[in-house]
This record gives sequence, structure tokens and C-alpha cells, in this order.
Amino acid sequence: MATSEDNNNIKVTPNDEEFDNVKLNTWQSIKQFLSELFDIRADTDRDATIEAVKKDISFKGHTAWILIFSIFVASIGLNVSSTAVVIGAMLISPLMGPIVGIGLSVAINDVDTLKRSLINLGVMVFLSVLTAFLYFKLSPLTEETPELIARTYPTILDVLIAIFGGLGLIVAKTKSGTIASVIFGVAIATALMPPLCTVGYGLAIGNASYAGGALYLFSINAVFIALATFIVSKLLRFPLVRYANSKRRKRTAQIASLIAIAVIIPSVWLFIKLLDQQVFENKTKEFVKTVIKYEGTEVVKFTQDYKTKNIDVYLIGRPVPQGKINDWLAELEDIENLKGSRLRIYQGADQSGEMAAKLSGQIKAGILEDLYVKNEQIIQNKEEQIRFLENEIALLKVQNVPFKELSEEIKINYDEIETFSFSNKITTNFKSIDTLPVINVRWKENVPTAKRQENIKKIEAWLKFKMKFDTLHVSEYP
Repeated sequence: MATSEDNNNIKVTPNDEEFDNVKLNTWQSIKQFLSELFDIRADTDRDATIEAVKKDISFKGHTAWILIFSIFVASIGLNVSSTAVVIGAMLISPLMGPIVGIGLSVAINDVDTLKRSLINLGVMVFLSVLTAFLYFKLSPLTEETPELIARTYPTILDVLIAIFGGLGLIVAKTKSGTIASVIFGVAIATALMPPLCTVGYGLAIGNASYAGGALYLFSINAVFIALATFIVSKLLRFPLVRYANSKRRKRTAQIASLIAIAVIIPSVWLFIKLLDQQVFENKTKEFVKTVIKYEGTEVVKFTQDYKTKNIDVYLIGRPVPQGKINDWLAELEDIENLKGSRLRIYQGADQSGEMAAKLSGQIKAGILEDLYVKNEQIIQNKEEQIRFLENEIALLKVQNVPFKELSEEIKINYDEIETFSFSNKITTNFKSIDTLPVINVRWKENVPTAKRQENIKKIEAWLKFKMKFDTLHVSEYP
């Protein structure tokens, strides 16, 4: 039987009740705060958003000229590799309107708006590519710049930018009083204009891979912006378009659902594929940096191919034994994302046909170019020192000419010579000073002119050979 003391021990004190109330109130306050912080439904103007999106879809008059001018600006910016100019072109580009219209029209089952959006987007893309093509075709500047090359292939980062940029764009548009700065920021981040300019550039120079890669990048940006618009519109429960004909309403809903599925499934597949490729490339870089190490050997270059799973590493220095390479291969198989990859090691000591071709082609040119760029000033200084030393050597040779022996020998070979003299002629082109040995001879009066000229050539060749002179001038007194 419980005592009164035991009963007192299990009673809830006023302090405990007060503490529970405080905890409950605190949790409710936190929930309310988070709800107010992230809830966008209360400040969403659905009707105004739909009207604004439909208004931006239109492509005629002013919008057409703005697109053409922005394409020219973007093409010039890419041509001179100016990021600031490219950003300026993206700010005035009207390309975003039809893409958002596609996502919204699918979400609200608006077939008419979907048709308008697709038609306007198609015309915009065609006009953009045509304008860029004409610019790069007529422009004398067709050099590949970093800004152009960066738009020739998509990465997982481009997908992520398109997704979050599209989400930011549609959320900004749904707010009562559209946030213009957000829309401008999304226009810059998602970069719809530069890929279309690069498509025109690729067509102008006849490079199909550039044009295809840039069009692929634009398609990714457009699809994920539209997909983000579709998702947000569904989450915010935008009102569906009502049709008087129930059959048409049903058919429209089915079409919209099919389009949504057709966009979402490839988008998810593309995202997974690009993510896997990015992981493969990052793991390859990490593997080469941390594992491919051997004393006295340096990695001069490495390449990876996601499609073939080939990893080519080019080494220079001490030859790496096969046992060490086998260890690298074993470590490669232990890395989850690199299993099944083929590691190929090329070493500078390997003179096989394949290796020689690799070194003379891909590697050698890159190394020599890099060395030349980095050491150009040093090379110029070395050349100046070489010229100075050559001048000094020539001067020493002239100073040490055995004139007496030469004069006796030339008198024996050419008794028609009356006088023989030697002197140094110092010349300059104002960059370097050169010393030229000069031989002068005077012939007897009865020596014919033709014989004199012939003998002068023989004397010059003989003295150059005998004295090891690179340059020498032999002339006769007038």
C-alpha cells in the first residue's frame, strides 16, 4: 500500500506544468516563424502572374529588334572575350519570356498559350542563330576565345544553375510587385544568349561540334527553366484553364500531362548522366593528384574520357617500373566511381610509336609553348649575351691574326700582288656591334681585271678556311 510520501513523489508540480507550457509555446512560435519565413502563397498574385507571363511571350516589333541588338552585343562580347559585354547583352535579351510561358501553360492546361510560347521561342532561336551566324561570317575576327569555348559543352553546374535560376525567376514573378532585380540576375546566371551566339559561331566556321554542343547547352537551360516554372506553378496551385467542352478539357489535361512527363523524365535522366560525368572527372583528377606519384617523375598532362572510361597519364622523368603501375591500377579499381576505367601510362623514356606520336603531338607542343611563354624574356637575354660573346670572339680572332705569316704565304701564291694589308671594320645596326675583318690588296699594273677578280675570290675563300672566319671581306685598292 502506497504511503502519502510516495503519492507526493509522483505528483506534477506547478513548475513542471509551466515548463511544459513554455516548451509548447516555443515550438509553436518556431513553427509559425518558419511558416511565415518560407510561405509564399500569401503574397502570390496568381492572376497578375499569368497575365505578366503571357505578355512577355509576345515577339514582334520592339521585342524583335531588342533581340537582334542583344545578339549582336553578345556576339561582340564573345568575340573579344569580354564578360561585361556579354552580361549587358543578357540583361536586354527577351528570350526568357516564351520559356517561362511554356512551363506555365503546361501547368495550367493552357494549350493556346503553349502554342504561342513554342512558336515564339522557335522564331526567337532561329533569328538569334541567324544574326550570330551573319556576324561571325562577315567579321574578320573568328578566333576561338575562352568565352566562346566555355559555351560549347554542358556540365552539371549548368543544369543546377538552370534549375535554381528558373525557380528564382518564377518565384519572383509570382510575388505581388515583381522583383525586377531577381529577374535580371536570373537572366545573367542562366546565360541563354551566349549559347545561341556560339551556335551561330560554330555554323559560321563550319564546326558542327561547337554548334551542336552550344545548342545542347541552350536546350538544357530552356528545359530546366520551364520545368522549374511548371513545378512552382503546381505547388502554388495556379488555377487551371476551364473549357466549356468537357472533352476538350480532358484532352487538354492529357496533352499537358504527357508534355510534363516528356520533359521531366529526360530531364532527370540528363541530370543523373551529367552528375555521373562530373563525379567521374573529379575523381579522376583526385586520383591522378594523390596516387600517381613516383620519385623523380612528374605528371605533365592527363586526360579523361567519360564515354570510353579511358584515363591517359603522361609522365616525364625517371621510368616508372611496371610493379608500381600495377599498384596504381589496383588502387584505381578500389575507387567506386572509377571501376572499369582503363588507365594508360605514357612515359618519356618509352620510344614506342604510340608514345612518340603522343609526345610529338599532344604533349610536346603544349610543353614547348608553355616554356616559351614563361621564359621568353630569359631567352631574349640569353640571345643578347650570345651575340655579345660572338662579337668578343670575333674581336679576339682578329687581334690574334698572324699577319706576317699570311703576307709571306700570299706572296708565294700570288706574286702579282704589290701590297697586302689587314684591318678591322667595326659596324653597328644600333642593336649590336660587329667587327668585320677586311683584307686589301694592290695588284701590279699589268694584271688583267678579270684575273684580279678571280684571284680575290680565291683569296677570300682561302683566308676564311685558314683563319676560321665566318665573315671576311677582300677588296683591292683603287
